Amino acid sequence: MPGYINLHGHQIWNNEWPNNGQALVLLHGGLSATEDWDSYILPAVETTHHVYGYDRTGQGRTADQPGSLHFAFQTTEAIAYLEKVVREPAHLVGWSDGGNIALMVAIQRPDLVRSIVAIGANYHFDHGAGPIPAWPITDEDREEHALRSPDVAAALDNKVARMRDIWNSEPTLTLSDISKIQCPTLILAGDDELFPIEQTNAMYEAIPQGQLAVIPGTSHFVVKEKPELVQMVIKQFLSDLSMPLTRAPVRRKNPELL
Repeated sequence: MPGYINLHGHQIWNNEWPNNGQALVLLHGGLSATEDWDSYILPAVETTHHVYGYDRTGQGRTADQPGSLHFAFQTTEAIAYLEKVVREPAHLVGWSDGGNIALMVAIQRPDLVRSIVAIGANYHFDHGAGPIPAWPITDEDREEHALRSPDVAAALDNKVARMRDIWNSEPTLTLSDISKIQCPTLILAGDDELFPIEQTNAMYEAIPQGQLAVIPGTSHFVVKEKPELVQMVIKQFLSDLSMPLTRAPVRRKNPELL
């Protein structure tokens, strides 16, 4: 049942589904909420895993705090959530900012991460495609914020301005950082992403146990544009986390596997 929990003295909006296996945590996109995307992912995981999801500080139904939108804050919060709420290593499925956070958690605390599905993620803000577009705040956005957030209605403008500044200055990971991720990792993206395919591919290439899925005819909102295909790819990935054996190995060539 969804509801508030106390995490380090702050009320966090938390969701937990029935325990059907190993822990899996959903990490929503930036300035979003768990309920904005859980239904698009749950069909792939809810019968096989113990699924958790929470609204990060300053987003969804969780109130703001100073510095809450920065990736360092959100990564620390994710680690605390895994330690205090999940209390076991988990599979992380993150979209956009949530994908970035999943990667950062795995770099900082590999003991807490079994695998990663990073959807529409980027490791560095300077990806060569220019600034993130300044999408306008719609009436629907304002109504949604007023219905969900414990923060005052006027806080939305401030959050959006802060988040846009962050998106154009963070994250600042390197491929050397990314190469430290040792767990099985699926990098999943639309073929018309916000970030160049070169950066997406570079992340995949840097992760020793990386796999890559580019979904045709989709954008950064791939999870909502082709949900059945995304679910199929995620389900297949999580069903077998061993190193893939292929007929013509190049990147994964391993004498022990031949």
